[in-house]
Amino acid sequence: MTENTLINQLKWRYATKKMDLSKAVPQEKVDAIIEAIRMAPTSSGTQPFEIIVITNPEVRAEIRKVAWDQSQITDGSHLLVFAAWDNYTAERIDEVTELNVEARGDLPLLKSYYEDLKSNYLPRDAEVNYAHAARQAYIALGVGLIAAAEQEVDSTPMEGFDPSKVDEILGLKERGLRSVLLLPLGYRDPSSDWLLPMKKVRKSKEVIVTTIE
Repeated sequence: MTENTLINQLKWRYATKKMDLSKAVPQEKVDAIIEAIRMAPTSSGTQPFEIIVITNPEVRAEIRKVAWDQSQITDGSHLLVFAAWDNYTAERIDEVTELNVEARGDLPLLKSYYEDLKSNYLPRDAEVNYAHAARQAYIALGVGLIAAAEQEVDSTPMEGFDPSKVDEILGLKERGLRSVLLLPLGYRDPSSDWLLPMKKVRKSKEVIVTTIE
């Protein structure tokens, strides 16, 4: 049986440790990855995060300093920062409601649904709401990783950084955002990446999957 193309691409991708500084990702490939992230599913369609795309070398150098000196941040050509809402607010949920009304019509069910959402989310502690928003960013990250593999663009998902420092560098606090994840995009350097020649390691299906019939 011929193996699924997507599975082949997922076998091809890995968390690239060394990127080729001389190779830039074409804009059309970056655009395709960003569009896939935009289309990612999120809870109640709120999309409670933003993506900051950074090509500026000086800004990426500053972020590298607060991200364990990970070279992919500056050796790749693009750095995506996933920044989640710091809280759910009535204004933010109302904007989502209006977006739905514009696309689907002024349906009572829509407004009722998002009013219920406000009654559930707004009384919660801000940290609880931020954690929920951050989880939606993780879903989008997964889609972004798959999209990058489909475009044969290398990427490295990163949690290893100081979020408060990245927030400061990018002025995110003032925008009601908090950095959650970094995703450098670029092309692997075959001569310098120690991880590239190593076999991909994953648990077997028998270990990781339980079927209940």
